[in-house]
Amino acid sequence: MTTWHLILLASIAVLAIKLLGYAVPPRLFDQPRPRRTLELLTVSLLAGLVAVQMLGGDGGIVLDARIPAVAVAAGLFAVRAPFIVAVAAAAATAALLRQLAGLP
Repeated sequence: MTTWHLILLASIAVLAIKLLGYAVPPRLFDQPRPRRTLELLTVSLLAGLVAVQMLGGDGGIVLDARIPAVAVAAGLFAVRAPFIVAVAAAAATAALLRQLAGLP
């Protein structure tokens, strides 16, 4: 079995799981506990993705300029700054730390 066969099988499995989600009756999510669980699950998955992308690298945890950049963006989001301002400030922070402090 080649890599392309595995990719094709994984794609079919993901599509089947997604289609199976449409078969779940909406009334199951009308109660407060399942609704709250689904809302928190989305946030936790996104937070996990951000953490892996921010800290992961070379098979372990990497501390570099991405951490302060994300902190700057989070602070700007906390004060309701526009998205483009937060992204530009985070990029500038990472660039300055890499240039001036020699962070990777």
